[in-house]
Amino acid sequence: LTKYPSPSTLGIRSLPSHGWSPPQKVTPRPGSCGVRCRELHAGGERPTPSPAAAPERRPFSRVTPEDLAFFSKIIPDRTITDPDILEASNVDWLKSVSFSEVLLRPQTTEEVSQILGYCNSRNLAVSPQGGNTGLVGGSVPVYDEIILSTALMNNVLNFDSVSGQYRLTAPILCVCICVKVLADGRVLDCLATLRKDNTGYDLKQLFIGSEGTLGVITAVTILCPRKPKAINVGFLGRCMLGEILSAFEFLDRECMRPLNTHLKLANPITDCPFYVVIETSGSNPTHDEEKLHQFLEEAMTSSQVIDGTVATEAKIKALWSLRERVTEALTHDGFTYKYDISLPVERIYQLVTDMREHLGDRAKSVVGYGHVGDGNLHLNITSPTKDPDLLASIEPFVYEWTARFQGSISAEHCLGLKKRNYIYYSKASLAVALMGNIKTMLDPKGILNPYKTLPDDLQ
Repeated sequence: LTKYPSPSTLGIRSLPSHGWSPPQKVTPRPGSCGVRCRELHAGGERPTPSPAAAPERRPFSRVTPEDLAFFSKIIPDRTITDPDILEASNVDWLKSVSFSEVLLRPQTTEEVSQILGYCNSRNLAVSPQGGNTGLVGGSVPVYDEIILSTALMNNVLNFDSVSGQYRLTAPILCVCICVKVLADGRVLDCLATLRKDNTGYDLKQLFIGSEGTLGVITAVTILCPRKPKAINVGFLGRCMLGEILSAFEFLDRECMRPLNTHLKLANPITDCPFYVVIETSGSNPTHDEEKLHQFLEEAMTSSQVIDGTVATEAKIKALWSLRERVTEALTHDGFTYKYDISLPVERIYQLVTDMREHLGDRAKSVVGYGHVGDGNLHLNITSPTKDPDLLASIEPFVYEWTARFQGSISAEHCLGLKKRNYIYYSKASLAVALMGNIKTMLDPKGILNPYKTLPDDLQ
Protein backbone atom coordinates (compact mmCIF):
# COMPACT_ATOMS: atom_id res chain seq x y z
CA LEU A 1 0.00 0.00 0.00
CA THR A 2 1.13 3.53 -0.61
CA LYS A 3 2.07 5.78 2.25
CA TYR A 4 -0.88 7.73 3.66
CA PRO A 5 -1.40 11.09 1.97
CA SER A 6 -0.08 14.23 3.57
CA PRO A 7 -3.29 15.87 4.84
CA SER A 8 -4.02 19.54 4.51
CA THR A 9 -7.67 20.23 5.24
CA LEU A 10 -9.71 17.58 6.99
CA GLY A 11 -13.22 18.90 7.59
CA ILE A 12 -13.66 19.64 11.27
CA ARG A 13 -10.03 19.06 12.14
CA SER A 14 -6.60 19.98 10.90
CA LEU A 15 -3.79 17.46 10.84
CA PRO A 16 -0.16 18.51 11.18
CA SER A 17 1.84 18.33 7.98
CA HIS A 18 5.13 16.45 7.89
CA GLY A 19 7.86 18.19 9.80
CA TRP A 20 5.47 20.22 11.97
CA SER A 21 6.42 19.97 15.61
CA PRO A 22 3.88 18.18 17.84
CA PRO A 23 1.33 20.11 19.87
CA GLN A 24 2.35 21.20 23.34
CA LYS A 25 1.41 18.76 26.04
CA VAL A 26 -1.63 19.52 28.14
CA THR A 27 -0.59 18.95 31.73
CA PRO A 28 -3.37 18.84 34.32
CA ARG A 29 -2.74 21.13 37.23
CA PRO A 30 -3.59 20.03 40.75
CA GLY A 31 -7.19 20.45 41.74
CA SER A 32 -10.52 18.74 41.46
CA CYS A 33 -11.25 19.69 37.86
CA GLY A 34 -7.86 19.58 36.14
CA VAL A 35 -7.13 21.88 33.22
CA ARG A 36 -9.91 24.38 32.78
CA CYS A 37 -9.36 26.60 29.82
CA ARG A 38 -6.42 28.95 29.43
CA GLU A 39 -3.80 26.24 29.63
CA LEU A 40 -5.44 24.52 26.67
CA HIS A 41 -5.02 27.64 24.61
CA ALA A 42 -1.79 29.03 26.04
CA GLY A 43 0.44 30.48 23.39
CA GLY A 44 4.19 30.58 23.10
CA GLU A 45 6.59 31.88 20.55
CA ARG A 46 4.63 30.02 17.91
CA PRO A 47 0.86 29.54 17.51
CA THR A 48 -0.46 26.62 19.53
CA PRO A 49 -2.49 24.09 17.52
CA SER A 50 -6.14 23.78 18.42
CA PRO A 51 -6.89 21.17 21.10
CA ALA A 52 -9.10 19.55 18.45
CA ALA A 53 -6.20 19.11 16.01
CA ALA A 54 -4.72 15.65 15.58
CA PRO A 55 -1.38 14.83 17.20
CA GLU A 56 1.45 13.38 15.13
CA ARG A 57 1.05 9.86 13.81
CA ARG A 58 2.33 7.28 16.26
CA PRO A 59 4.83 4.62 15.18
CA PHE A 60 2.28 1.99 14.21
CA SER A 61 3.15 -0.48 11.48
CA ARG A 62 1.85 0.04 7.97
CA VAL A 63 -0.28 -2.52 6.17
CA THR A 64 1.66 -4.85 3.88
CA PRO A 65 0.52 -7.28 1.15
CA GLU A 66 1.15 -10.08 3.65
CA ASP A 67 -1.28 -8.46 6.07
CA LEU A 68 -3.93 -8.20 3.36
CA ALA A 69 -3.42 -11.87 2.52
CA PHE A 70 -4.00 -12.79 6.18
CA PHE A 71 -7.19 -10.73 6.40
CA SER A 72 -8.47 -12.12 3.09
CA LYS A 73 -8.00 -15.63 4.41
CA ILE A 74 -10.10 -14.89 7.51
CA ILE A 75 -12.85 -12.89 5.77
CA PRO A 76 -12.82 -13.62 2.03
CA ASP A 77 -14.56 -10.97 -0.09
CA ARG A 78 -14.88 -8.75 2.99
CA THR A 79 -11.36 -7.31 2.97
CA ILE A 80 -11.93 -4.08 1.05
CA THR A 81 -9.24 -1.95 -0.62
CA ASP A 82 -11.35 -0.42 -3.40
CA PRO A 83 -11.12 3.38 -2.87
CA ASP A 84 -14.66 3.92 -4.15
CA ILE A 85 -16.08 1.58 -1.50
CA LEU A 86 -13.75 2.91 1.18
CA GLU A 87 -14.83 6.49 0.61
CA ALA A 88 -18.05 6.21 2.62
CA SER A 89 -16.19 4.77 5.60
CA ASN A 90 -13.49 7.45 5.44
CA VAL A 91 -15.95 10.35 5.84
CA ASP A 92 -18.24 10.85 8.83
CA TRP A 93 -21.52 12.75 9.17
CA LEU A 94 -19.78 16.12 9.62
CA LYS A 95 -17.47 15.46 6.64
CA SER A 96 -14.34 14.68 8.67
CA VAL A 97 -12.04 13.02 6.13
CA SER A 98 -9.56 10.20 6.74
CA PHE A 99 -7.14 8.17 4.61
CA SER A 100 -7.56 4.51 5.50
CA GLU A 101 -6.87 2.13 2.63
CA VAL A 102 -8.27 -1.02 4.26
CA LEU A 103 -11.83 -1.79 5.36
CA LEU A 104 -12.57 -5.08 7.14
CA ARG A 105 -16.14 -6.35 7.49
CA PRO A 106 -16.31 -9.25 9.94
CA GLN A 107 -19.57 -11.01 10.67
CA THR A 108 -18.76 -12.98 13.85
CA THR A 109 -17.04 -12.53 17.19
CA GLU A 110 -14.45 -15.12 16.19
CA GLU A 111 -13.51 -13.16 13.08
CA VAL A 112 -13.10 -9.98 15.12
CA SER A 113 -10.99 -11.89 17.63
CA GLN A 114 -8.65 -13.20 14.93
CA ILE A 115 -8.33 -9.77 13.32
CA LEU A 116 -7.53 -7.93 16.54
CA GLY A 117 -5.15 -10.63 17.75
CA TYR A 118 -3.22 -10.33 14.50
CA CYS A 119 -3.26 -6.51 14.46
CA ASN A 120 -2.02 -6.42 18.05
CA SER A 121 0.89 -8.72 17.21
CA ARG A 122 1.77 -6.60 14.15
CA ASN A 123 1.21 -3.25 15.91
CA LEU A 124 -1.41 -2.24 13.34
CA ALA A 125 -3.81 0.49 14.47
CA VAL A 126 -7.55 -0.21 14.16
CA SER A 127 -10.50 2.18 13.96
CA PRO A 128 -13.72 0.37 15.00
CA GLN A 129 -16.75 1.74 13.18
CA GLY A 130 -20.47 1.22 13.71
CA GLY A 131 -23.02 3.47 12.02
CA ASN A 132 -20.47 6.22 11.30
CA THR A 133 -22.87 8.94 12.40
CA GLY A 134 -20.45 10.58 14.83
CA LEU A 135 -20.08 14.34 15.27
CA VAL A 136 -16.68 14.52 17.01
CA GLY A 137 -14.34 12.69 14.64
CA GLY A 138 -14.46 9.50 16.69
CA SER A 139 -15.83 7.10 14.09
CA VAL A 140 -13.29 7.60 11.30
CA PRO A 141 -9.51 7.08 11.25
CA VAL A 142 -7.12 9.97 11.78
CA TYR A 143 -4.34 8.64 9.57
CA ASP A 144 -4.15 5.20 7.96
CA GLU A 145 -5.74 3.02 10.65
CA ILE A 146 -7.55 -0.10 9.48
CA ILE A 147 -11.33 0.40 9.56
CA LEU A 148 -13.06 -2.47 11.37
CA SER A 149 -16.73 -2.16 10.48
CA THR A 150 -19.44 -3.93 12.47
CA ALA A 151 -22.09 -3.13 9.84
CA LEU A 152 -22.53 -6.80 8.87
CA MET A 153 -22.94 -7.94 12.47
CA ASN A 154 -26.72 -7.55 12.41
CA ASN A 155 -28.13 -10.98 13.17
CA VAL A 156 -30.69 -11.87 15.83
CA LEU A 157 -29.26 -14.88 17.70
CA ASN A 158 -32.36 -15.67 19.75
CA PHE A 159 -35.38 -14.15 21.48
CA ASP A 160 -36.69 -15.01 24.94
CA SER A 161 -40.45 -14.42 24.79
CA VAL A 162 -40.78 -14.69 28.58
CA SER A 163 -38.26 -12.01 29.56
CA GLY A 164 -38.57 -10.02 26.32
CA GLN A 165 -34.82 -10.15 25.69
CA TYR A 166 -33.20 -10.23 22.27
CA ARG A 167 -29.67 -11.55 21.86
CA LEU A 168 -28.06 -10.26 18.68
CA THR A 169 -24.78 -9.42 17.04
CA ALA A 170 -24.06 -5.71 17.31
CA PRO A 171 -23.56 -3.10 14.58
CA ILE A 172 -23.10 -0.58 17.41
CA LEU A 173 -20.33 0.24 19.87
CA CYS A 174 -22.12 0.40 23.20
CA VAL A 175 -25.32 -0.98 24.73
CA CYS A 176 -26.29 -2.92 27.85
CA ILE A 177 -25.19 -6.59 28.29
CA CYS A 178 -22.57 -7.56 25.74
CA VAL A 179 -19.63 -9.52 24.33
CA LYS A 180 -16.40 -7.57 23.86
CA VAL A 181 -13.26 -8.46 21.96
CA LEU A 182 -10.18 -6.93 23.57
CA ALA A 183 -7.21 -5.44 21.76
CA ASP A 184 -5.22 -8.67 21.90
CA GLY A 185 -8.11 -10.77 20.57
CA ARG A 186 -9.34 -12.19 23.85
CA VAL A 187 -13.13 -12.44 24.10
CA LEU A 188 -14.84 -11.08 27.22
CA ASP A 189 -18.34 -12.60 27.37
CA CYS A 190 -20.79 -10.69 29.59
CA LEU A 191 -23.80 -11.81 27.57
CA ALA A 192 -25.91 -12.84 30.56
CA THR A 193 -29.70 -12.62 30.57
CA LEU A 194 -30.09 -11.94 34.29
CA ARG A 195 -31.61 -8.58 35.18
CA LYS A 196 -29.68 -8.52 38.46
CA ASP A 197 -26.13 -9.73 39.02
CA ASN A 198 -24.02 -8.02 41.67
CA THR A 199 -21.03 -10.36 41.67
CA GLY A 200 -17.91 -8.25 41.41
CA TYR A 201 -17.24 -5.32 39.08
CA ASP A 202 -19.73 -4.61 36.29
CA LEU A 203 -17.13 -4.73 33.53
CA LYS A 204 -19.48 -4.02 30.66
CA GLN A 205 -19.98 -0.48 31.94
CA LEU A 206 -16.33 0.28 31.14
CA PHE A 207 -17.06 -0.09 27.46
CA ILE A 208 -20.09 2.20 27.31
CA GLY A 209 -18.91 5.53 25.95
CA SER A 210 -15.37 4.26 25.33
CA GLU A 211 -15.70 4.75 21.54
CA GLY A 212 -13.98 1.48 20.68
CA THR A 213 -10.79 2.44 22.55
CA LEU A 214 -11.02 -0.47 25.01
CA GLY A 215 -12.55 -3.22 22.90
CA VAL A 216 -15.05 -3.98 20.16
CA ILE A 217 -18.59 -4.96 21.15
CA THR A 218 -19.72 -7.82 18.93
CA ALA A 219 -22.98 -9.01 20.54
CA VAL A 220 -25.57 -7.59 22.90
CA THR A 221 -28.62 -8.60 24.90
CA ILE A 222 -31.30 -5.91 24.94
CA LEU A 223 -34.66 -5.71 26.70
CA CYS A 224 -37.59 -5.07 24.35
CA PRO A 225 -40.82 -4.08 26.13
CA ARG A 226 -44.09 -4.78 24.38
CA LYS A 227 -45.23 -2.08 21.97
CA PRO A 228 -47.74 0.24 23.68
CA LYS A 229 -51.33 -0.16 22.53
CA ALA A 230 -51.92 3.59 22.74
CA ILE A 231 -49.57 6.37 21.59
CA ASN A 232 -50.48 10.05 21.61
CA VAL A 233 -48.29 12.88 20.33
CA GLY A 234 -48.79 16.59 20.90
CA PHE A 235 -46.98 19.69 19.61
CA LEU A 236 -47.25 22.58 22.03
CA GLY A 237 -46.09 26.13 22.53
CA ARG A 238 -44.53 25.88 26.02
CA CYS A 239 -45.70 23.46 28.69
CA MET A 240 -44.77 21.87 32.00
CA LEU A 241 -43.46 18.34 32.28
CA GLY A 242 -46.13 15.99 33.61
CA GLU A 243 -46.05 12.41 34.82
CA ILE A 244 -48.02 11.15 31.82
CA LEU A 245 -45.17 11.76 29.38
CA SER A 246 -42.99 9.10 27.77
CA ALA A 247 -41.16 11.65 25.60
CA PHE A 248 -40.55 15.36 26.10
CA GLU A 249 -38.52 17.13 23.40
CA PHE A 250 -38.11 20.85 22.84
CA LEU A 251 -36.98 23.26 20.16
CA ASP A 252 -36.87 27.04 20.13
CA ARG A 253 -38.33 29.59 17.72
CA GLU A 254 -35.00 29.93 15.89
CA CYS A 255 -35.16 26.22 14.98
CA MET A 256 -38.48 26.75 13.27
CA ARG A 257 -37.01 29.22 10.76
CA PRO A 258 -34.73 26.74 8.89
CA LEU A 259 -37.43 24.07 9.12
CA ASN A 260 -39.82 26.42 7.32
CA THR A 261 -37.30 27.99 4.95
CA HIS A 262 -35.18 25.02 3.88
CA LEU A 263 -37.39 21.96 4.41
CA LYS A 264 -40.79 23.62 3.83
CA LEU A 265 -42.17 22.14 7.05
CA ALA A 266 -45.08 24.24 8.23
CA ASN A 267 -45.57 25.31 11.83
CA PRO A 268 -48.91 23.69 12.79
CA ILE A 269 -49.59 26.16 15.62
CA THR A 270 -49.13 29.81 16.58
CA ASP A 271 -45.65 31.33 16.56
CA CYS A 272 -44.18 30.74 20.05
CA PRO A 273 -40.80 31.26 21.79
CA PHE A 274 -40.54 27.52 22.50
CA TYR A 275 -42.13 24.34 21.23
CA VAL A 276 -42.32 20.90 22.79
CA VAL A 277 -43.18 17.53 21.35
CA ILE A 278 -44.74 15.28 23.97
CA GLU A 279 -45.63 11.62 23.66
CA THR A 280 -47.67 9.39 25.96
CA SER A 281 -47.61 5.61 25.84
CA GLY A 282 -49.91 3.13 27.50
CA SER A 283 -52.19 0.13 27.21
CA ASN A 284 -55.62 1.79 27.32
CA PRO A 285 -56.28 4.28 24.49
CA THR A 286 -59.41 5.78 26.07
CA HIS A 287 -57.80 6.26 29.46
CA ASP A 288 -54.61 7.75 27.98
CA GLU A 289 -56.51 10.20 25.76
CA GLU A 290 -58.54 11.37 28.73
CA LYS A 291 -55.39 11.96 30.79
CA LEU A 292 -53.68 13.80 27.94
CA HIS A 293 -56.64 16.08 27.20
CA GLN A 294 -57.10 16.82 30.91
CA PHE A 295 -53.43 17.77 31.16
CA LEU A 296 -53.63 20.01 28.08
CA GLU A 297 -56.80 21.72 29.27
CA GLU A 298 -55.24 22.55 32.64
CA ALA A 299 -51.97 23.69 31.02
CA MET A 300 -53.71 26.03 28.56
CA THR A 301 -56.08 27.41 31.20
CA SER A 302 -53.10 28.32 33.38
CA SER A 303 -51.25 29.82 30.35
CA GLN A 304 -48.41 27.33 30.61
CA VAL A 305 -49.30 26.41 27.02
CA ILE A 306 -50.03 29.13 24.45
CA ASP A 307 -51.19 26.87 21.61
CA GLY A 308 -50.98 23.24 20.58
CA THR A 309 -52.20 20.36 18.48
CA VAL A 310 -52.66 16.66 19.18
CA ALA A 311 -51.72 14.23 16.45
CA THR A 312 -53.94 11.66 14.88
CA GLU A 313 -52.24 8.50 13.64
CA ALA A 314 -51.52 10.15 10.28
CA LYS A 315 -49.99 13.27 11.86
CA ILE A 316 -47.63 11.61 14.36
CA LYS A 317 -44.74 11.33 11.91
CA ALA A 318 -45.25 14.91 10.70
CA LEU A 319 -45.10 16.32 14.23
CA TRP A 320 -41.99 14.34 15.11
CA SER A 321 -40.34 15.60 11.91
CA LEU A 322 -40.37 19.13 13.34
CA ARG A 323 -38.03 17.96 16.08
CA GLU A 324 -36.05 15.24 14.34
CA ARG A 325 -35.17 17.22 11.19
CA VAL A 326 -33.72 20.30 12.88
CA THR A 327 -30.17 19.06 12.30
CA GLU A 328 -30.90 18.48 8.61
CA ALA A 329 -32.44 21.93 8.24
CA LEU A 330 -29.42 23.64 9.80
CA THR A 331 -27.06 22.08 7.24
CA HIS A 332 -28.65 24.40 4.67
CA ASP A 333 -27.74 27.43 6.77
CA GLY A 334 -24.02 27.10 6.03
CA PHE A 335 -21.40 25.71 8.40
CA THR A 336 -22.70 24.41 11.73
CA TYR A 337 -20.80 24.26 15.02
CA LYS A 338 -22.49 21.57 17.09
CA TYR A 339 -22.36 21.07 20.86
CA ASP A 340 -23.96 18.23 22.77
CA ILE A 341 -24.27 19.48 26.35
CA SER A 342 -25.79 17.99 29.50
CA LEU A 343 -27.00 20.48 32.11
CA PRO A 344 -29.24 20.68 35.17
CA VAL A 345 -32.75 21.02 33.74
CA GLU A 346 -33.24 24.48 35.23
CA ARG A 347 -30.18 25.67 33.23
CA ILE A 348 -30.90 23.87 29.98
CA TYR A 349 -31.71 26.96 27.89
CA GLN A 350 -29.64 29.60 29.66
CA LEU A 351 -26.55 28.59 27.70
CA VAL A 352 -28.34 29.43 24.43
CA THR A 353 -29.29 32.94 25.55
CA ASP A 354 -25.85 33.59 27.04
CA MET A 355 -24.17 32.37 23.84
CA ARG A 356 -26.31 34.68 21.71
CA GLU A 357 -25.33 37.61 23.91
CA HIS A 358 -21.67 36.54 23.84
CA LEU A 359 -21.48 36.20 20.03
CA GLY A 360 -23.71 39.08 19.02
CA ASP A 361 -23.92 39.35 15.22
CA ARG A 362 -20.84 37.21 14.59
CA ALA A 363 -23.02 34.09 14.14
CA LYS A 364 -25.82 33.67 11.61
CA SER A 365 -27.94 31.81 14.15
CA VAL A 366 -27.71 30.28 17.62
CA VAL A 367 -30.37 27.65 18.24
CA GLY A 368 -31.23 25.21 21.00
CA TYR A 369 -33.17 21.96 20.98
CA GLY A 370 -32.95 18.62 22.74
CA HIS A 371 -34.22 16.26 25.38
CA VAL A 372 -35.66 18.11 28.36
CA GLY A 373 -36.29 15.03 30.47
CA ASP A 374 -32.59 14.23 30.85
CA GLY A 375 -31.21 17.75 30.57
CA ASN A 376 -29.59 17.27 27.17
CA LEU A 377 -29.19 20.45 25.11
CA HIS A 378 -28.09 20.47 21.47
CA LEU A 379 -26.56 23.90 20.95
CA ASN A 380 -26.02 24.65 17.26
CA ILE A 381 -24.33 27.77 15.90
CA THR A 382 -24.30 28.52 12.18
CA SER A 383 -22.30 30.82 9.95
CA PRO A 384 -22.24 31.21 6.15
CA THR A 385 -18.87 29.42 5.97
CA LYS A 386 -16.37 27.86 8.33
CA ASP A 387 -15.03 30.74 10.43
CA PRO A 388 -11.94 30.28 12.65
CA ASP A 389 -12.57 33.61 14.40
CA LEU A 390 -16.11 32.57 15.26
CA LEU A 391 -14.87 29.22 16.56
CA ALA A 392 -12.34 31.02 18.77
CA SER A 393 -15.22 33.00 20.25
CA ILE A 394 -17.30 29.87 20.87
CA GLU A 395 -14.51 27.79 22.39
CA PRO A 396 -13.55 27.67 25.18
CA PHE A 397 -16.51 29.87 26.25
CA VAL A 398 -19.02 27.02 25.77
CA TYR A 399 -16.90 24.62 27.83
CA GLU A 400 -16.16 27.14 30.58
CA TRP A 401 -19.87 27.95 30.86
CA THR A 402 -20.82 24.28 31.02
CA ALA A 403 -18.22 23.52 33.69
CA ARG A 404 -19.33 26.51 35.78
CA PHE A 405 -22.80 24.99 36.09
CA GLN A 406 -21.59 21.41 36.66
CA GLY A 407 -22.63 20.18 33.24
CA SER A 408 -21.03 17.72 30.84
CA ILE A 409 -19.43 18.81 27.56
CA SER A 410 -20.66 15.61 25.90
CA ALA A 411 -24.05 14.21 26.82
CA GLU A 412 -24.44 11.67 23.99
CA HIS A 413 -21.79 11.92 21.30
CA CYS A 414 -18.63 11.15 23.30
CA LEU A 415 -15.32 13.00 22.86
CA GLY A 416 -13.70 11.47 19.79
CA LEU A 417 -10.77 13.34 18.30
CA LYS A 418 -12.34 16.77 18.39
CA LYS A 419 -13.11 17.05 22.12
CA ARG A 420 -10.53 14.76 23.71
CA ASN A 421 -8.44 17.60 25.15
CA TYR A 422 -11.50 19.25 26.69
CA ILE A 423 -12.26 16.30 28.97
CA TYR A 424 -11.00 18.14 32.05
CA TYR A 425 -13.95 20.50 31.89
CA SER A 426 -16.18 17.56 32.89
CA LYS A 427 -13.90 15.09 34.66
CA ALA A 428 -11.50 15.45 37.57
CA SER A 429 -7.79 14.89 36.94
CA LEU A 430 -7.78 11.71 39.03
CA ALA A 431 -10.72 10.29 37.07
CA VAL A 432 -8.96 10.98 33.77
CA ALA A 433 -5.73 9.42 35.08
CA LEU A 434 -7.64 6.26 36.06
CA MET A 435 -9.13 6.14 32.56
CA GLY A 436 -5.58 6.23 31.20
CA ASN A 437 -4.59 3.36 33.49
CA ILE A 438 -7.55 1.29 32.27
CA LYS A 439 -6.65 2.01 28.63
CA THR A 440 -3.03 0.96 29.23
CA MET A 441 -4.12 -2.25 30.94
CA LEU A 442 -6.61 -3.33 28.26
CA ASP A 443 -4.76 -1.98 25.21
CA PRO A 444 -1.06 -1.59 26.13
CA LYS A 445 0.01 -0.94 22.53
CA GLY A 446 -2.75 1.62 22.00
CA ILE A 447 -3.92 0.12 18.70
CA LEU A 448 -7.67 0.59 19.31
CA ASN A 449 -9.02 3.88 17.93
CA PRO A 450 -5.86 5.87 18.69
CA TYR A 451 -5.90 9.66 19.16
CA LYS A 452 -9.49 9.51 20.50
CA THR A 453 -11.30 10.01 23.83
CA LEU A 454 -8.31 10.55 26.14
CA PRO A 455 -6.34 13.82 26.20
CA ASP A 456 -2.90 14.14 24.66
CA ASP A 457 -1.17 14.26 28.04
CA LEU A 458 -2.24 10.63 28.58
CA GLN A 459 -1.58 9.35 25.06
